[in-house]
Amino acid sequence: MTLISKQRAILFADITDSTQMYELLGDKRAAKSIKVCINEISRVVLANGGTVVKTIGDEIMASFDSADAACNASHAMQSAIRALPEVDGIKHAIKIGFHFGHVLEGNMDFWGDAVNTAARLTGLGRRGQILTTAATADNLSAELRATTRDLNDHNVKGKHDPVRVFEVVWKEDTDATQIVIKVTPTAGSASVLSLTHAGISFTFPDDQALLWLGRDPTCDVAVPEKTASRRHARIERRGGQLHLTDESTNGTYVNLADGTEILLRRESLVLRGGGKIALGTPIELAAEVVSFQA
Repeated sequence: MTLISKQRAILFADITDSTQMYELLGDKRAAKSIKVCINEISRVVLANGGTVVKTIGDEIMASFDSADAACNASHAMQSAIRALPEVDGIKHAIKIGFHFGHVLEGNMDFWGDAVNTAARLTGLGRRGQILTTAATADNLSAELRATTRDLNDHNVKGKHDPVRVFEVVWKEDTDATQIVIKVTPTAGSASVLSLTHAGISFTFPDDQALLWLGRDPTCDVAVPEKTASRRHARIERRGGQLHLTDESTNGTYVNLADGTEILLRRESLVLRGGGKIALGTPIELAAEVVSFQA
């Protein structure tokens, strides 16, 4: 077999909660429901000039000539699956990962680092999420590049160095849009942060650039919450503002002074005013709460 090296955008779309479908719907109905999703995804691939490479159970692999084509297709896939009717109360959802780079092509299939990276990104994602890499984001047109946000470096299985991961925020992802709005910088934001936990108060010093919260005793703020990750979230200064960034498995909950509750999942939020932070569980259920005043 002769392999040809070329640049392609490789995309994987994975139907989430398929195990739950089989348990609740039974094998035949679940398989039929998953097939409906696969058919919708395939339709979107073709409509955006892509090629369906193969279907692997509840996952589909596709290729596109450009990063823009893959990005546009990922938006359309999420919208198409979101529009499908529920089946016995189960709402269909997918997670998508794509990467643009050099691949080896032969016998209508692809191999290489770009394929592996796209597959790993899909594994990192959550339902309704689209992930790509910094290199791919840099290959997008300005309009599409503006729909991405940096999720920082992540250790990816099979990769020696961390991968810089970006999320593609699609227009119907209302939760993500809310977070983007809330991190928009404003002039005159305070740079001084006071934290209170377990009755102890302290100030985030001006000469400290980074502060960690988590279950590990070595963290700056050690929070022995059962749902917390060892290094759960970080607070850092960027341009005079204080950003809280979730790095956890279960997410970081933030209650603002006006009563708004925000769930961060590998996302950032500018801390302004006062509020409360809980690691991995809603504020009202948390045994350990960190209060802040910025």
